[in-house]
Amino acid sequence: MPKRRRLEPGSPWIELSTTAQDWKDADPSLLATMLGQLHLIRAFEEAVLELAGEGMVHGPAHSSVGQEGGAVGSIVGLSSADAVNGSHRGHHQFLAKAINHVTGGTLSLTSLVDDSVQSVLQRTLAEILGLAQGYCRGRGGSMHLQWFEAGALGTNAIVGGGVPLAAGNAWAQKNAGTSDITVSYFGDGATNIGSVLETMNLASAWKLPLTFFIENNLYAVSTSVAEATGEPRLSARALGFNIPSWRVDGMDPLAVHLAMKEAEAVMRSGAGPAVVEAEVYRFFHQNGSFPGSAFGYRTKEEEASWRARDPLDRVAAEMKKLGLVDAAGVAEVRTQAQAAMTRAVEQLVEADPDNPGKRRIRPGLWPNVDFVNVGVRGDGTELSAARPLEPTTFTGANDTKKFIDTVAAVMDRRMSSDDRIVILGEDVHRLNGGTNGATKGLVAKFAGRVLGTPISENAFAGLGGGIALDGRFRPVIEFMYPDFMWVAADQLFNQIGKARHMFGGENPVPLVLRTKVAMGSGYGSQHLMDPAGIFVTSPGWRIVAPSCPADYIGLMNSALTLDDPVLVIEHVDLYAQSGEVPAGDLDYVIPVGSAAVRREGNDLTVISYLSMVGHSLEAIERVGVDAELIDLRWLDRASLDWETIGASIRKTNNVLIVEQGSQGTSYGGWLADEIQRRYFDWLDQPIQRVTGAEASPSISRVLERAAIARTEEVVAGLELALANRGGA
Repeated sequence: MPKRRRLEPGSPWIELSTTAQDWKDADPSLLATMLGQLHLIRAFEEAVLELAGEGMVHGPAHSSVGQEGGAVGSIVGLSSADAVNGSHRGHHQFLAKAINHVTGGTLSLTSLVDDSVQSVLQRTLAEILGLAQGYCRGRGGSMHLQWFEAGALGTNAIVGGGVPLAAGNAWAQKNAGTSDITVSYFGDGATNIGSVLETMNLASAWKLPLTFFIENNLYAVSTSVAEATGEPRLSARALGFNIPSWRVDGMDPLAVHLAMKEAEAVMRSGAGPAVVEAEVYRFFHQNGSFPGSAFGYRTKEEEASWRARDPLDRVAAEMKKLGLVDAAGVAEVRTQAQAAMTRAVEQLVEADPDNPGKRRIRPGLWPNVDFVNVGVRGDGTELSAARPLEPTTFTGANDTKKFIDTVAAVMDRRMSSDDRIVILGEDVHRLNGGTNGATKGLVAKFAGRVLGTPISENAFAGLGGGIALDGRFRPVIEFMYPDFMWVAADQLFNQIGKARHMFGGENPVPLVLRTKVAMGSGYGSQHLMDPAGIFVTSPGWRIVAPSCPADYIGLMNSALTLDDPVLVIEHVDLYAQSGEVPAGDLDYVIPVGSAAVRREGNDLTVISYLSMVGHSLEAIERVGVDAELIDLRWLDRASLDWETIGASIRKTNNVLIVEQGSQGTSYGGWLADEIQRRYFDWLDQPIQRVTGAEASPSISRVLERAAIARTEEVVAGLELALANRGGA
């Protein structure tokens, strides 16, 4: 008979509820502030629903009516330096944080709304309506609310998507030496999502000051918690990660506040993260002004029972018992809140002259349509102070360096001169420089700045994004293979790539993402792709692809200077190759939009990047064609050197684009389309392309070779291009 011993969780799991004494002991100013915030948020949400009913909210109106207690109770004790982010249903969290910021955390019930509070209400409403005076200049709408100054990092339309970003902010707070904390709000549905669970693990392992605040409103749209999980007590998720957790009635704002203060004590002491689960209830459907019962997934009796527990009524009732307010006083608070919203609405809408009895958005408040693409990325002016150098025309002394040694050397140099730079990724802190030696020597030299992560691409990619948005550090993320990026696609494309533009176009996102193409190494279909073709179609990213050590120095220095996310693509075939680099110089940049002409010619323009530049040179010599070879170096839409490309096409009138990877994710397909739009009149024949096969590379040596392009495929492409123009 085996022995059995009941195991206990490593951290406490607490259910907290208030007593009458807790209400007596509470600071009257705290209770007044909570009551005031609750009414301001409720009046705000009612105004939003009214405008949505009139068709003036373009898109969803995810109201927080009924859920205000969780946000107010947890945020009322935070400072402006503490940070929050949230989900698509985040008006209440944003407003609580913004009101706290402008009032210093105290409201008077007799003079509830001053100019600063009025401004918060109006600007938040303007954002939800998509207007230029909104915090994100109308781009965020209901689901993307951000005000960094107030510590509101941004709400998020991807369920669970903001949680890794919050971890990055918490990492920055901790490593900047502060006692500040971050709170990430998400709903019951997000507790089953990988990004949330990955981040819980990472935050626990690194003891980050992050609260995972679960607003358990019992339904993910119409699917109940009981249907979605075998453990509906969602704070139990914390037990698997050794995180202390609290379960609390979210309709009782004081209970939430007391639980949050206990959680804060853990985080501010340096002991790591906390989980707080607040049971709340949205009084309406997922979106709009109808109750859930109207859609058949909730009963009217259930809704009535929760409405009887309204957090506004709970706080008012307790304050009445204590003699802190009377019924008339509560009514006056509501009147003030409603009047403030009436004023805010009147500033934004007017009678519609074409539809009597209807209202419309004031026409002059919309953003200018010329603003549509502003802020997709920065303007690159931060490079103006850097020293440019063009390796192809450099005439000074050179050294011969191996490519992979240059990778480590330039990072060593930049980390020595910029203590904001941190590196994170799988195994970057081990194996004498990671799996390829790219971080060789850095761990010993830069203690605490080379961070080996768990295998959790969502978590550490998003954490890097959060670090970048915080601004105090500059993260360099390594993805061991490009294919692994698709595990973290939400963080890379929906979050990091879109963040600057989505939140108004001004906030920088200084992040470098390194990865290596490994075609030919035998690692098979899920390790070998070239990511350029997908990244070039994803807004916000810059892309560099160095083909030699000298270019790597200049391009990586540019990447580490820009305030945009930059993808740096390397190739394993290049790592062992050596090349000439300016002697003793690791500080120059290669400016945005500067391709290199590796060979001049008159008959054909060959355009390539990475290892295929070398294969193209070899093929050109083998065929004997008078071809001009352009090494792009910068690949993204905003950074291509169209001057060099255009001059060559006008000279040769023929183009061959050369890449190694699969047809389906082809970079050349996008580039060919762009070239024909710009230079159609100068082309004597259709643009020719060399790519790999449709299939991704296989493990079999012969099938892998058949799936990728190398010198032989470029030779065939050159011969075809010459034949089509009648010159072969």
